[in-house]
Amino acid sequence: MAERVLVIGAGVAGLSVALALAPTGRQVVLLERDPPPPPGDADTAFAEWTRRGVGHLRHSHAFLARLRTIVRDAHPGLLEDLRAAGCRELGFDGMLTDIHRQTYVPRPEDADFVVLTSRRTTLELVIRRYVERLPNVEIRSETFVQKLLVERPDLGPPVVAGVSIDTPEGPRHVLADLVVDAGGRTSQGVEQLRDGGAPIQEESESAGILYFTRHYRLLPGQSEPPRGKAPATGDLGFLKFGVFPGDNGCFSITLCLPEIEMELRKSIVRPETFDAVCNQMPGLAPWIAPDRAEGVSRVFGMGDLQSRWRDLVHRGEASVLGYFALGDSLIRTNPLYGRGCSFAAIGAYLLRDALEASDDPAERLVLYHKRVRAELRPYYVSMRDQDRASIRRARRALTPDYQPNLRARLLKSFVEDGVNIAVRSDPDVLREALRGFHMLEHPSAWLRRPANLAKVLGYWSRGKARNAAAYPPKPGPDREPLMRAIGLSPDADIERLKSEAA
Repeated sequence: MAERVLVIGAGVAGLSVALALAPTGRQVVLLERDPPPPPGDADTAFAEWTRRGVGHLRHSHAFLARLRTIVRDAHPGLLEDLRAAGCRELGFDGMLTDIHRQTYVPRPEDADFVVLTSRRTTLELVIRRYVERLPNVEIRSETFVQKLLVERPDLGPPVVAGVSIDTPEGPRHVLADLVVDAGGRTSQGVEQLRDGGAPIQEESESAGILYFTRHYRLLPGQSEPPRGKAPATGDLGFLKFGVFPGDNGCFSITLCLPEIEMELRKSIVRPETFDAVCNQMPGLAPWIAPDRAEGVSRVFGMGDLQSRWRDLVHRGEASVLGYFALGDSLIRTNPLYGRGCSFAAIGAYLLRDALEASDDPAERLVLYHKRVRAELRPYYVSMRDQDRASIRRARRALTPDYQPNLRARLLKSFVEDGVNIAVRSDPDVLREALRGFHMLEHPSAWLRRPANLAKVLGYWSRGKARNAAAYPPKPGPDREPLMRAIGLSPDADIERLKSEAA
């Protein structure tokens, strides 16, 4: 008899589990707390779909090549559905600079460096409707999971045998062979198991930033501005920004602020302030010009951004049986890097492989754990370390007398005048760097290769004057002029930090 799998959540993580497990013949039941999408198209879903369980539903999203490749290879029909709904594919050619084009020769591998972009609601709508057509998958909407059903044998780890759901008649038990927790960052499954004594280890720390997103739509007859030298993404130290092309003439802009920028974060939730900030960025201003586009949403804020890693295997032994976590229930990362959906999809297929490799419950979890650590841990550590560096940079931006030491200056120069210039100048170096960015290999593997490091050092040694054409324009103003341009005091947060330090 086919295994029965209960999946908590029908967001991207839960839907990925269905995509991975349905072809194996298992019976997959997704239990989703929120209502189903409304009838209609992508615009209707964006306007009307209520998803209390997905706090970042209307924030910017771009789906990396690793995720697109999974969909392309495992479910080509789904990729066609996404294209038909207006989702866009941004290929390698659009990433080339004028310098790249002087020596660029296409290669077959370039077809893998494709970003899939759309509004998050569009992506979920299309995947959900595709999953609903799979023969052995059921989605039960507005079904709230109260708790896991846990059996505690005299010997060995606890066993999850199903879940208890809330119904008008009271709690009802739903049994299964396996429970997959794809309930996101608010899921309580791991906390329940830990409270019951399961030795589940966790590390967690703040990403140090807040997100603010506004959506826009191109006016009739208008098109996106041509890609010029002014970058549409950038990091000013005290503010990060990016444009995210979407589906059906829509796009979004996200501004990321350090938690310590209190004055700016209080004001940026007003659409007029948000747009005023965007207009200070040469790469953003053309996108929101009044004769090109109009704002179609409020400013969506998102906080409590954490890096979190959980291990369900302790000292080589399974901490629980019959239960697997994936997506934000298992690993949370800063959404700035755009890897959350890819983590969930990769985890779903690693789960499939572990279930197919063994029938033993403990061995399955150990296999899954090992593969998750091998595949995802390097990216988690890389992103966590970048968050830590960004937190330090943000604090230094509010420390007027800060002077970097020699090591810090050399490292900054190596990245800005060596790595970045090589990536912007040599098509082969760009390809190598993108493999790590898109999760097609270890994130830093490309820079460890002697040939690539030699190229980076070569560009670095040339000096700024000879590399002048490869530098992009400054992405935006310094902190003080930007704050004054939008009518805020640049000194309030500096004085606040001084007072706190006194």
